[in-house]
Amino acid sequence: MRIAVTGGAGFIGSHTVVALANAGHHPIIIDDFRNSKPFIVGRLESLCKGKPSFHEADCNDRDKMAGIFEKEQPEGIIHFAAYKAVGESVREPLKYYRNNVGSLLNVLELQRQFGIPYFVFSSSCTVYGVPDELPVTETSPVKKAQSPYGFTKQVGEQILFDLQKAASESAKSVILRYFNPIGAHPSGLIGELPLGEPENLVPYITQTAAGIREQLTIFGKDYETPDGTAIRDYIHVMDLAEAHVRAIDWLAEKRSEAGTEVFNLGAGSGSSVKEVVETFEDVSGLKLNYRYGPRRPGDVPAIYANADKALKILGWAVQRKLSDALRDAWNWQQQLQKLPV
Repeated sequence: MRIAVTGGAGFIGSHTVVALANAGHHPIIIDDFRNSKPFIVGRLESLCKGKPSFHEADCNDRDKMAGIFEKEQPEGIIHFAAYKAVGESVREPLKYYRNNVGSLLNVLELQRQFGIPYFVFSSSCTVYGVPDELPVTETSPVKKAQSPYGFTKQVGEQILFDLQKAASESAKSVILRYFNPIGAHPSGLIGELPLGEPENLVPYITQTAAGIREQLTIFGKDYETPDGTAIRDYIHVMDLAEAHVRAIDWLAEKRSEAGTEVFNLGAGSGSSVKEVVETFEDVSGLKLNYRYGPRRPGDVPAIYANADKALKILGWAVQRKLSDALRDAWNWQQQLQKLPV
């Protein structure tokens, strides 16, 4: 199938482009490089079997997006294009509402205009807020969002549920609630590429190890967790990318059935921030310079997934370990500093 991938040069989008191509699909990359760089497209071309299509565009530009869909005639859409940093969203909420909700509305309206049947939405475990019980399942209550970022994902999901009710004969979509994607492609050609100071843990770790950052700050050491640091469910980005392929293929297999399905994508267990730091030190052979700081606004103490539904319906489960993800992330950081961009 021809699959439009919004934010296709970004972290998760780029790895999904590779996974789609490996599965025999034709990816159509749409990105405006606000959170990526143009050289990633060239590297995707070298990693993919055949050349993916590419269009530089902002998903908030309705006319430009319509022109792309008119030309490319995609059969499915995987919508990544969104800001994703919890801390930044607390500081700049309007930026997140404008982009994350506005771009989704544009893409969904164009999906209906062009009769594109399959839609996969990039959501987040942040929709669960501070969960009552762990691990969380897809039926765990959606709680008050702890950040504007989390709220934009809740709004996006509700839009899809409302569309299903309004157009049940044609609305087919999958909502994928990610836990914490980390790692990089094992080739070292693509990986997480934060512009400016990283907002997420692993790129800050690798940049500190590479000498780009002076010191890592672990936000909070007084959480009610075994070592006092926050617990998250870390998942290798290639496992996550492959889940998107399973989702789009499953939608095509279920072409006669309408509905919106939700899946958790996680490893099913949690690792603390301190454990991630220590595992990185083990795989890299380096000692990190880090300190403890206060809790960060918008963070929850602990969250990890029950991903049984994804295994049962999509046939998907994680294949890679935390150590694999951190080794690949460090390889990417080292290659990024050596290869021309």
